[in-house]
Amino acid sequence: MASIDSKDIHKIIVACDAGMGSSVMLASQLRKQLKGRQIQVEHTPVNSIPADADVVICHAGLAARAKVTAPDKVLISFQLFIGDPAVTKLVNTIKNGGTVDA
Repeated sequence: MASIDSKDIHKIIVACDAGMGSSVMLASQLRKQLKGRQIQVEHTPVNSIPADADVVICHAGLAARAKVTAPDKVLISFQLFIGDPAVTKLVNTIKNGGTVDA
């Protein structure tokens, strides 16, 4: 299982099926929540996850595809685009310090 210390997170990718719509909304929400931190948040199609990503966030239905595209990255899967506990946990860990586990 992959993990990363929150202080080592510099780039978060929100991956979705086409790289539009709901991933744009979630990426925008994360940018606001992490404002003031040196963390870049981008959205991208699940088949185009960049190599410099530290954490990949995607809907549970796309997790298997994301794992193939970025097998060595910490992968956070969620069910709800707004208010999902997995995303809330990630944000809280980044803000308070700790380890993020896939």
